[in-house]
Amino acid sequence: MSLKLSKKAFDDVLKDLGKEYKIYGPIRIKGEGRFSDTDVVRYGEVSTVDEIEVHEKAHFSPKEILFPITQTLFYFTEGAYQEPKDEEKKLIIFLRPCDIHGVTRLDQVFLQNGDDKDIYYERLREKVKFFMIECTEGFDNCFCVSMGANKTENYAAAIRFGEDMLLDIKDETLMDTFRTKGETVDFQPQFIQENSVKVKLPDVEKITTEIFEDDMWKEYTQRCIACGRCNFVCMTCSCWTMQDIAYDENGNNGERRRVWAGCHVDGFTDMAGGHGFRKNYGDRMRFKTMHKINDFKKRNGYHMCVGCGRCDDICPEYISFSSCINKVTELVGEERK
Repeated sequence: MSLKLSKKAFDDVLKDLGKEYKIYGPIRIKGEGRFSDTDVVRYGEVSTVDEIEVHEKAHFSPKEILFPITQTLFYFTEGAYQEPKDEEKKLIIFLRPCDIHGVTRLDQVFLQNGDDKDIYYERLREKVKFFMIECTEGFDNCFCVSMGANKTENYAAAIRFGEDMLLDIKDETLMDTFRTKGETVDFQPQFIQENSVKVKLPDVEKITTEIFEDDMWKEYTQRCIACGRCNFVCMTCSCWTMQDIAYDENGNNGERRRVWAGCHVDGFTDMAGGHGFRKNYGDRMRFKTMHKINDFKKRNGYHMCVGCGRCDDICPEYISFSSCINKVTELVGEERK
């Protein structure tokens, strides 16, 4: 079903949906950017169309809704433990096609990576509906077309933002809510066909150990500062660590938390006895790159990276991940057919 709604009518729909759903979208937060006089665009709860930032790429991905930065798994006392109460409301997320593809990668890691599912991720994932923001032009550093993440049919509703809102609604449970607020039109979302940044992907069958040992990684040893920003803005990075927090009043009471971690961050590979791996920053860049475009592909049949370009946007040392992929392809000598 395709409809045209005024912004006011769409706001009325969001108000109705808000009774059953928590609604998230990219929002502009004033004065919270990298510098004191800049803004940041990241995901937060919304209730109106005008709160949703559609003219600028979100600096942070929507993964933090499904995979929170800090997540309490259970509370413990001296003789018992208790899990937090589940959020009763379901979730709606406004996001772009590349990020929907990114959720597919998270699903692969948390739900399809062996016999056991990650129940904490699964509980949130089961509640989600995607409202896809139509994306036809892309932004600086995007290379979603090269990664095949520019198109998707995996959405409850697709939306073109403008003076009037055009919607392609697939989810039958939403149709009655929208139908009374708009008029029927002929609308199908369009997708970006070409990015200004283009990536050539290597043929993974041609990758050898020589690629891992090449001197190209030394450049990143000199440039990378191991801040981990690229890990934390990435839609598909999914590493985490555990923290046990003891309360000051009684050290036998506290909580166990799951907290984001990243392969670029100091301490990520530390082991008991003081052993650690990949202390060299170039080795960390190699590990991340080859995970995104090599071993994940070999295991699952598609690349982990979706080409959102946030890693390039956020890096304080202006390291380009897309350029790194192209360098690997040049070393391999043959790109993917």
